[in-house]
Amino acid sequence: MLKEQDAVVRRLMIVFDMAVIAAAFFLAYAFRTRFHSFYSFDLIPSQTVIGNDLGHFSQYVLFLIFAASLWCYLLHKNGVYLSWRLRRARMILWNVSKASGLAFLVLGASLFLFKFAFMSRLFFIVFVMTGFVFLLVQKIFVFIVMHEARRRGFNYRQLLIVGTGRRAEMFLRNVHNHPEWGFRVIGAVEDERGRGIELVDGVSVIGDLKDLGAILHRETVDEVVFIVPRLRLQHIENAIHECETEGVKVTIAVDLFDFEIAKASASELDGMPLLSLSSVVPNTWQLLAKRIMDIAISGLLIIFLSPILAVIAILVKITSQGPVFFKQERVGLNKRRFILYKFRTMVEGAQKDLSQVDIYKEIYEPDWKRKKMRFVTPVGKFLRKFSLDELPQLFNVYLGHMSLVGPRPTLPGEVEQYESWHRRRFCMRPGLTCLWQVNGRRDVKFDDWMKMDLEYLDDWSLWLDLKILIKTIPAVFLSHGAY
Repeated sequence: MLKEQDAVVRRLMIVFDMAVIAAAFFLAYAFRTRFHSFYSFDLIPSQTVIGNDLGHFSQYVLFLIFAASLWCYLLHKNGVYLSWRLRRARMILWNVSKASGLAFLVLGASLFLFKFAFMSRLFFIVFVMTGFVFLLVQKIFVFIVMHEARRRGFNYRQLLIVGTGRRAEMFLRNVHNHPEWGFRVIGAVEDERGRGIELVDGVSVIGDLKDLGAILHRETVDEVVFIVPRLRLQHIENAIHECETEGVKVTIAVDLFDFEIAKASASELDGMPLLSLSSVVPNTWQLLAKRIMDIAISGLLIIFLSPILAVIAILVKITSQGPVFFKQERVGLNKRRFILYKFRTMVEGAQKDLSQVDIYKEIYEPDWKRKKMRFVTPVGKFLRKFSLDELPQLFNVYLGHMSLVGPRPTLPGEVEQYESWHRRRFCMRPGLTCLWQVNGRRDVKFDDWMKMDLEYLDDWSLWLDLKILIKTIPAVFLSHGAY
């Protein structure tokens, strides 16, 4: 019954969201048609922000249908329509923000590609911003109402707990401390006979595993939660089948091992349930947004910087013998090999003398820096000082070998010197810049560099990427740690 109720709630939420998006659209349209003088304020001199041709209303309606459908689809893919019962408000609002940001990008690209000349840029921005604000306000209102309703005893689920140990007690304590979750525990079932436990965090023990069928017949149970030690998992198989036969939802607390870093996520392969353990579990949609950002920004920079790239290439070629580009094998995502591109800053053949190095000690010694600088060309010194030699890596970013932000790509010979805990840095695509890059580069000792990379992995978000990109600009111009 509650499954059907959840499905109805999800459909109502989608309908409600479409109505909110439509309200924002028509509000923007009202401004467009009735407050034309306001819209005529030109933010970009010599550019027509809004024309006098409003276009036919049917054109706007078609765009509204497309925009609302796309926006709701992105809300769905970002998990906004999943159950809010155990979720925090900030997570829901963050998912709405991500979906709205993607909607803005996709709709903006559609306007550009399909040349909707009737629609002004200001109208589009007002529509998207108004829709975003309306959705946030609506979600906050619904969240507050739903949590208050559960606190008052509405929309609740009745749980039966199988297990009487420490973890079951912790679970029940969490349920009791969060009435807004809407759970009512009707009792606990012992997974092992003869223990003589009568109460678990105030919840009565009403039987053991052999009594489960009778309890399901006698009581109203929406969900059975198995919280048993991993050594007892083999003893609950028949009980799970009994719940399956009765049509009662089963949840198993999968706490098989103690993890220090890895996080668990559930999935399935052709009906086979799988438990995945990953040291880095970034949100798939955030990763997609990161990749879209990489392609868009690297592509634009390649176009806009092409005159500078051409000038640097000519200077490198005419001032020293050898190729324009320095190509080197590096280790990337999950230790995949790729060819990294840089402008050549050293005399040809220098790498043969510099290829073997102690990453823990030698690269931080003054003698190593002096030895390396003997091979650097005059133009190369300037390029290295301001990291201009790294610009060809924009092509690596565009091709997917690298990202704008991530742990710096490493030489295969250096990887052989890594300790085990260093290797987790390969969980993320390598980047043009990283925390190490904006915190001193070669002034930072090797182990501290590795710790910064792992800190980046543990705290990764699009917002962190943006902050690192912003910090990279002064770090490059001030030449911190560069030589």
